[in-house]
Amino acid sequence: MSEISNNCEDNILSPTKTTNIDVRHCVKPEKKVWFRGIRPSKFRHVYGVPSKKEACYTDISMVRSGNDGNLCAVNPKFLAIVSESAFVVIPMNLTGRIDFQCCKVIGHNGAVTDLKWNPFNDNMIASGSDDCTIRIWSIPEGGLTSNLTESVVELTGHKRKILHIEWHPTASDVIISAGFDHLIIVWDISNSNQNAILNVINCHSDMIYCLAINRDGSLIATTSKDKQLRIIEPRSGIVVSEAQAHEGTKCSKVVFLENNRVLTTGFSRHSGRQYALWNQHDLKKPLIREEIDNSSGILIPYYDPDTHMLYLAGKGDGNIRYYEVVDEAPYIYYLSQFLSGHPQKALGVLPKRGVNVAQCEVFRFYKLHATGNICEPISMIVPRKSTLFQADLYPDTLAPEAALTAKEWFHTKRNAQPTLMSMHTGHTTLDIENKTLYKETNIIRKPSMRKSMVISTTEIEENHVKDNKENEKNVILRTIDNTSKKFEFLSRSTTIDYRPQQLQAIFGEKQPVNGITQNTKDINNLQNNLLSNVEKNNSRNSSLENLNQMNSENELRKAYMKQSDEVKSLRKLLNCSEKRIKELESEVRRLQIAAARK
Repeated sequence: MSEISNNCEDNILSPTKTTNIDVRHCVKPEKKVWFRGIRPSKFRHVYGVPSKKEACYTDISMVRSGNDGNLCAVNPKFLAIVSESAFVVIPMNLTGRIDFQCCKVIGHNGAVTDLKWNPFNDNMIASGSDDCTIRIWSIPEGGLTSNLTESVVELTGHKRKILHIEWHPTASDVIISAGFDHLIIVWDISNSNQNAILNVINCHSDMIYCLAINRDGSLIATTSKDKQLRIIEPRSGIVVSEAQAHEGTKCSKVVFLENNRVLTTGFSRHSGRQYALWNQHDLKKPLIREEIDNSSGILIPYYDPDTHMLYLAGKGDGNIRYYEVVDEAPYIYYLSQFLSGHPQKALGVLPKRGVNVAQCEVFRFYKLHATGNICEPISMIVPRKSTLFQADLYPDTLAPEAALTAKEWFHTKRNAQPTLMSMHTGHTTLDIENKTLYKETNIIRKPSMRKSMVISTTEIEENHVKDNKENEKNVILRTIDNTSKKFEFLSRSTTIDYRPQQLQAIFGEKQPVNGITQNTKDINNLQNNLLSNVEKNNSRNSSLENLNQMNSENELRKAYMKQSDEVKSLRKLLNCSEKRIKELESEVRRLQIAAARK
């Protein structure tokens, strides 16, 4: 070993020598190199499809200010777009050119800065404005027939203009707002204006850039002009964790992911756009930080918890990048991007219950063009050949039904997961009018229904073979019956009657002179010969049964594959129901312990 080390030193000191070096003494890199090959993913080939001109919304008078708020809000019924001190509400099916004199929602004394639809009521929308107020509007069924000037609720509490508003994802009638006065206020719109304020959070010293809320509504995250990322408990106002997100001074955004993670977008010290992934309980160091490009547009993140896909869209850009988020390092994988020649001013996101399941659509944007008065739908589609329901693409998603009331969430400090619904309904949109929610729990907990839905493949094969034999027999009997009727008709004597119609009506039909003619005899002989041939052919049908069975194998295979897919989906639903039962049991135990302590 000493000789080998001496040889290595000699080679380093005298590079002219050509002796070999022992690789066992070479220094290996300490940092792990991630796999650079092709990673298998069902979302690797997702592509964006812009809508045709007739499916877009054109000639809309949009706002021209540089506000970073949500200027476009969408739900399965209506599309809302900000227009200066008012906003337009358009039914989803009313595409094409919009009349410039269309009905608007008018009531604010200043410019509208943010719009959000109620996740539990598709006819209710909240709007924030420069006049320091938040108004709740009720849109009539079918759309507006005249300008709407009276709001259902008016919330006053901010001292300066409203910047952001968010509905609580699980509790009904709860709104969280952030204003230019550096305050965050939690509202209960079911109470009167004096008692509407549940909590006021005063932990910011500068302008709030973004406000986000997690899936169960237990935490909120904010980014501000002082470059700080804060995780806050909204009921108590306690700052759970705080750290510097990005070194740049430009606007930064934040969104909650799953597994206690938070993603922020912002700018580096040299004005390069970047994103960072954080653990919400430990903000000392990001899990990953990646620089994207050097453009100046603000990056806005959109996260889909059903498919674990992350979309990054820059204000003023013409492209939308999308990534896949996983639980292991490096956590975020780049998939592709949607390219367009028209820059976007703002984007609206349709809830998952409104996408087109038949086309394997997993996400839909509503893009406001920066250079024209156009709102263009953009569908993100997973390419699949099958037209059946794809259970792996559409897990249970958010339902328009609250899991808690405002009092349960705020006063009893209770958290709950959002109510979920199945996408396997047979419709592209949810029927809100009839309130027909597809609840899997009611189906799974009935064993008789579950047994009737799952049929063994052997029973399918036996029934199919029996049906084929019965059909063959029916066809043979039907052909014999038809031929006998035909020859019975042809065996009738056809005598020519030259008498006028009056005499025919009086004396009846003319009978043949000699009874049965020679033609009828020939026809009867022909009938007997053909019937004998049909009986001979019946013996051949037994040899054709094997061919029919071979042809039916493909149909059996298709039925088997379809039934196996249904079994997989039912197993998945059963696991979800069992998980929900465990959660409810743990909640009951917790309540029992709390009652025993009291």
